[in-house]
Amino acid sequence: MTQTRKHRYPFVPYAPPRLPVDEGLRAGAEFHRHLDRRRSVRWFSPDPVPVEAIELAVCAANTAPSGAHQQPWTFVATQDVVVKHQIRVAAEQEEQRFYREREIPEWRAALASLETDEHKEFLEVAPWLVVVFAQKHRVLPNGQLQKTYYASESVGIACGFFIAALHSMGLTTLTHTPNPMAFLSRVLHRPATERPYILFPVGYPADDCEVPDLTRKPLSEALVFVGD
Repeated sequence: MTQTRKHRYPFVPYAPPRLPVDEGLRAGAEFHRHLDRRRSVRWFSPDPVPVEAIELAVCAANTAPSGAHQQPWTFVATQDVVVKHQIRVAAEQEEQRFYREREIPEWRAALASLETDEHKEFLEVAPWLVVVFAQKHRVLPNGQLQKTYYASESVGIACGFFIAALHSMGLTTLTHTPNPMAFLSRVLHRPATERPYILFPVGYPADDCEVPDLTRKPLSEALVFVGD
């Protein structure tokens, strides 16, 4: 039965290919295996990464769904050694306070198995730093500010697409969130309508890269079915 619709705004047909069930399940299983090989790393190779890889990853992130299609993200990328050094110095200052001054024993205990500390050499070793900013407000053509809805949720999804795209190209990254991150707005000259969301070092893993021996929670803990 054909539904009659009347739209006030432009709509276009959408008819993605519908895979046979078995083929779709095989594709889903392969996608899971691909992502299950992904790990966050802190040991990067200084080998150069072409700018086209960063552009492709951001193009992939840009396909993410967002509240009211406002796409409230800005990806700021740099390979400038001076800027990377400024970011490292500022990040380590904040991390020094976190690890040495703040009384948050539960969070430190949660991080113990990762063996992280305030030293963030990877911020200068990784060939690229990409900082994602969430747009709290949009600037309208008349210069007025308009609140952006579901900015955090939308930017988080885009960041997930960005990570998956990097992994697909054989690149590695880390979701680095020094707290507070206001220094990133200053160093990267971002407007007050944006706030730093995640700092991604991007590059190839070092030849001697190691990662914690972790396991992911089983499906039985991640998925709950309700009803019949």
